[in-house]
Amino acid sequence: MSGGDKGAVVTLRWFDAPGHGRLEMIDQTRLPAVFAYLPYDSAAGVADGIRTMVVRGAPAIGVAAAYGVAVEALRLQSLPRQDFDEALDAGFALLAASRPTAVNLFWALERMRACRARQGSTRQGSTSSAAIAATLLAEAKAIHNEDIRINRQMGEHGAELLADGARVLTHCNAGALATAGHGTALGVIRSAVAAGKKISVVADETRPFLQGARLTAWEMVQENIPVTLITDNMAGHLMAHGEIDAVIVGTDRVAANGDVANKIGTYMVAVLAHRHRIPFYVACPLSTIDLSVPSGREIPIEERAPQEVTGFRETQWAAAGVRVRNPSFDVTPAELVTALITEKGVVEAPDEDKLRALFDD
Repeated sequence: MSGGDKGAVVTLRWFDAPGHGRLEMIDQTRLPAVFAYLPYDSAAGVADGIRTMVVRGAPAIGVAAAYGVAVEALRLQSLPRQDFDEALDAGFALLAASRPTAVNLFWALERMRACRARQGSTRQGSTSSAAIAATLLAEAKAIHNEDIRINRQMGEHGAELLADGARVLTHCNAGALATAGHGTALGVIRSAVAAGKKISVVADETRPFLQGARLTAWEMVQENIPVTLITDNMAGHLMAHGEIDAVIVGTDRVAANGDVANKIGTYMVAVLAHRHRIPFYVACPLSTIDLSVPSGREIPIEERAPQEVTGFRETQWAAAGVRVRNPSFDVTPAELVTALITEKGVVEAPDEDKLRALFDD
């Protein structure tokens, strides 16, 4: 078995077997009531796992997509090279269509395409389908391990921003469950705690999918990090009464100008933090920064099923027939972001020049 980060929950894991293998991912739709892994051995299966939010969080989606390519290549490796390439292209397309907002998905798929391209074209015919499948699996494992390393680097940089005794508000889940391990926003908190600081977390429940209530609170309880759960509309009250010292969130895509797309409700938290002069930090790997998108206006916002708003599982609380809007993300303007926390360090007051400079070396 490969994958995982010691001390944190293992969101995805790979099992090797002669000539093939399988990806397993925690079913996050059933947490915290049920902790279970689901197995995947095809691109179609992984794409469905991403679409139905068995796995979620931009970095974790990227790692899952890379493994989705790898399991599909292994599944197809007995085919002649031309048939292999055509079928694998269909797998790439399925994965790319699974969710639109998280740029890590497309970053990982592009990296896997580049890995395949380095093996030569069908016309050259010098590399077998099985050899390409093995190379793609090695690349997926590399992406997996890099994500854990990058998250730890972000955690170290971000931990310096938090004072001993800080009370930190989070929105959605940007912990180990949203990554290959350690986490982005929660990774900063984990690193601060590991450095000996007494940090407590205030977790927004994060309607409508309840990632804060179901996932962030669960992660913190597992590690004995003090956590208090609130509903989304309580954040302003706590800020006004001096009960929040900092806000840290993750992100699914950062535009070239520093605008940040994150789980719906993040924009409201940022506005409240600005009003109360509370620092608003965004933890993100460089793979989440999309310099091809000029501003947040160009970031595609996923609209999900109305059933997520009208009830939860078997319980329905909304009137039958009511019209529903369910955008899954919103955009926080760069001027509300105190700093981005990346693996290369902290970028205060992010703008296009500062973000482009991150990619110069």
